[in-house]
Amino acid sequence: MAIVRRSKKRDAILHLMRNTRCHPSADWIYQQLREEYPSLSLGTVYRNLNQLSEQQIIRRVGVINGQERFDADTRPHAHFVCNCCGTVLDLPDFGPSRRYVHTLSLQYGFTVEGHEFNLRGLCQDCKKNIALEETVS
Repeated sequence: MAIVRRSKKRDAILHLMRNTRCHPSADWIYQQLREEYPSLSLGTVYRNLNQLSEQQIIRRVGVINGQERFDADTRPHAHFVCNCCGTVLDLPDFGPSRRYVHTLSLQYGFTVEGHEFNLRGLCQDCKKNIALEETVS
């Protein structure tokens, strides 16, 4: 893994990620920082997110509504992703147990180096909105 130098922009991206509860896209980060850093480009944001992800300082959540999303919380945890609005929620105490992962690795002969667990469906707000639309129709 290549050594990546620190920079003000990289530090600002990481600081922003660590201080938001959302799971931001590169575009969201760019929009938040561009006023403070006028020379910041979307390419710089993507490059830094990729480097931070490769260094396991942040993690990728996946592509949601056409945009890759990221998480500064690298501890093992699951996510809920709303199929309607794209909201991503942390589920910190949910996911396969260590025992289950160990049993699977023994059963199938692989070595687990990490895992991701995502649930998908409708968030509470989207569920309410759909129910309201159905009652109005």
